[in-house]
Amino acid sequence: MLNKKLYQTKNSITFFVFSLIALKGFGQQADTLKEDKFSIHAQTTVITQYKPAFTAKYSGQNSLITKEETKRSITSTLFLGAKLWQGASIFINPEIGGGSGLSGSLGVGASTNGETYRIDNSAPAFELARFFFRQIIPLDQRTKYNESDINRLGGTMPSNYFSFTIGKICISDFFDINSYSHDPRTQFMSWALMSNGAWDFPANTRGYTPSIVLEYVTPKHELRYGFSLVSTTPNGMIMNWNINKAGSHTLEYTYNYSITGKKGALRLLSFFTTANMGNYNQSIALNPESPDIHTTEKYGRTKYGFGINCEQQINNDIGAFFRTSWNDGNNETWEFTEIDRSASFGLSTNGNHWNRQNDNIGLAYVVSGLSTPHRNYLKAGGMGFELGDGNLNYALEQLTEIYYSMEITKFLFISGTYQFILNPAYNKDRGHVNVFSVRVHIII
Repeated sequence: MLNKKLYQTKNSITFFVFSLIALKGFGQQADTLKEDKFSIHAQTTVITQYKPAFTAKYSGQNSLITKEETKRSITSTLFLGAKLWQGASIFINPEIGGGSGLSGSLGVGASTNGETYRIDNSAPAFELARFFFRQIIPLDQRTKYNESDINRLGGTMPSNYFSFTIGKICISDFFDINSYSHDPRTQFMSWALMSNGAWDFPANTRGYTPSIVLEYVTPKHELRYGFSLVSTTPNGMIMNWNINKAGSHTLEYTYNYSITGKKGALRLLSFFTTANMGNYNQSIALNPESPDIHTTEKYGRTKYGFGINCEQQINNDIGAFFRTSWNDGNNETWEFTEIDRSASFGLSTNGNHWNRQNDNIGLAYVVSGLSTPHRNYLKAGGMGFELGDGNLNYALEQLTEIYYSMEITKFLFISGTYQFILNPAYNKDRGHVNVFSVRVHIII
């Protein structure tokens, strides 16, 4: 029944997306090289993942299922934007999402499908994903021209500016960006490759939250600060508006540089979150045989961490990236994924050498770890919102991913992806795991 609903939803969404192509094309003809007053874009992404059976000495409530498994996800988003006055714009993104990750996105820290969420009901559901206002204030007379893009109006843009954004957003649209490893709809799909794994970034279950973002941007230097609401429960959908007791701060500095004409960027990120968190050590002390972190939750507890994010163009076709991140790991993971330490690197190249310029191939590796309190909690049989095998023979979790994205038409891309996971959920007693994926992405 669910597959039938997904199939019907996919067909209706795909028809809707293609029906916008003519409208968008007409708008572009009318506004070419002019200041856009409106922006219309849309995307649909369907991902099918297959996992062969694997062996494990034991399984728990939140384990990756050992049997053979096939899962499908779908998202479809409409990106609408309008200019209000000079430098001011408003954007709204209605979105439909459905389906499931493998085993409900449980049992792997660097989970395999960045388009899926940890939700009980996998039927397609509507959400107003983004709804935000942005004001850009030029700091001098220098400008550049930007083509219309997702949540961006085409037209002249200041080279040096200050901006203010308020509304419901995805915080990773502004922070921890990387040209080669950021978008699971077109690039690597693992959660730990689309952003720094140990950054417990603020979001509801589907990845969005009300926020305020301040930006100071020049061609070489960028400084961003954001304050965001967090959920009332770990990885929940209801946001906590009591900002005196709960919230998340994000600060990032970016240095843009060039080496012999090849562009690169270095990003330094930090975050600080406070919420009604539970404590790993305290939960073990209260119940050594079966700790429950939720019994220790109280306001005043915090989580903080840091991340480094580098990208470097090697030549006109090839680019490389590196990320590493850490958080203190004393209190429970609140929003993103159960990773307390992470490092990743990889390469991406287009298909120019085989006359397929808009094709892309990427290869990446990510290694993830847990803090000592976190691993002791899982060893004692504790459950997080993503992990919990009932026991733990600790080892670093490792994931390797390779993908090939092929342009079929200007609007349609099909990708094949393979992921190899060693020690899923940091457990040497489980796995290894092979995951094969096919991704269909429509963008206009």
